Amino acid sequence: TPSAISGEPRNAPANTLGIRRIMFNVEGLDDVIARLRAHGAELVGEVAQFEDAYRLCFIRGPEGIILGLAEELG
Repeated sequence: TPSAISGEPRNAPANTLGIRRIMFNVEGLDDVIARLRAHGAELVGEVAQFEDAYRLCFIRGPEGIILGLAEELG
């Protein structure tokens, strides 16, 4: 695994200009969170549920990039 190239600022607010976050549709949200945490990611806030449709969360990776994760329910 190559070393990541650090972006600046490392822990920029979510509304900072530029691509600071990206959203992924995943299966097994809890498992994905656990695997990302093992690589240094941190949960931002908590896992939320939108009606009976999705479970959602945000993860900040070790280089400060925010990943949105969504698991479709049902």
